[in-house]
Amino acid sequence: MTETKIEWTEATWNPVTGCSKVSEGCAHCYAERMAARLQAMGVANYRDGFAVRTHENALDLPTTWRKPRMIFVNSMSDLFHEEIPVEFLKRVFDVMRRTPRHTFQILTKRADRLLELDRSGALDWRPNVWMGVTVESAKRLDRIERLRSTGAALKFVSFEPLLGPLGDVDLSGIDWAIVGGESGPGARPMERDWAAAIRDLCVKQNVKFFFKQWGGPIKKRNGRLLDGRTWDEFPDVVRADAERSFWR
Repeated sequence: MTETKIEWTEATWNPVTGCSKVSEGCAHCYAERMAARLQAMGVANYRDGFAVRTHENALDLPTTWRKPRMIFVNSMSDLFHEEIPVEFLKRVFDVMRRTPRHTFQILTKRADRLLELDRSGALDWRPNVWMGVTVESAKRLDRIERLRSTGAALKFVSFEPLLGPLGDVDLSGIDWAIVGGESGPGARPMERDWAAAIRDLCVKQNVKFFFKQWGGPIKKRNGRLLDGRTWDEFPDVVRADAERSFWR
């Protein structure tokens, strides 16, 4: 298992690595920086740097993890990248089907391909698979509509890095929202009002809200408090045993 410091999950699983930029949120991609570091260290799965690669040796890893975990799928890639063969993607979904003890969290910026594959019947949605899209600006709100049109059992939106105000967002059919500022070198600032507006929409529309971070070049320095408190809400379907494990 690959443990992680990402605040809203417990572990990462990368049957695919590598990606390419599709929108303004990709400008300072943490995964691209990390892949370069791992390539320099001689890690086999990153020998081609940030080129998109599938990894047979990583495919069945969740089946070996006995303890239930919340698992972020492809923290170092985008599972719906156009270079990933449909047959390999189906095998990833099959692993998730065969390990119902785990909760799998998937994020994509490629909502068009997500919806296309959903409509084709290629995706085997199970209750333990949470499907999310990243929305970093008002120009990308259409990703929410595409997500909403899929058959995923649980749907969530990651507003990270949040790069501007979003206005009155329709969150109907969405179960969970994550908000975070950009972190690392060259991080673009997030304003309090942008984050608070999404929180208020979530409260109004009965959507669980998780405030991940303010971000910045050194994200720990800015912390996770929004208006004097932390927001660590999860969807109601989180199993009690998984929730206890998460906060231990």
